[in-house]
Amino acid sequence: MLISFRLDRAGVREVLTSSGVRQIVDATADEVAANVRALLPSGTNVDVTRYTTDRSAAAVTIVDVRGMGWQARDGVLTRAAGSVGLEVRAWQR
Repeated sequence: MLISFRLDRAGVREVLTSSGVRQIVDATADEVAANVRALLPSGTNVDVTRYTTDRSAAAVTIVDVRGMGWQARDGVLTRAAGSVGLEVRAWQR
């Protein structure tokens, strides 16, 4: 049995930039940020930046000079992302 499939790129783009997907991305980023805050000393600034490229996206950043050390030593960002079901992989171009 042969199946024919044609990708509707415009339709996929429309879905990935829709308000529904934006809400899901934002809520997930907020949850990751809350999980990061729980792993860090009280009062540590954790920032959520929302943006759109070809899709809705968000970044969670530890706004503290010690943030890279906490990630390198304890994997706080990786653990927080994993706790909401996200898979963290090395970035590739």
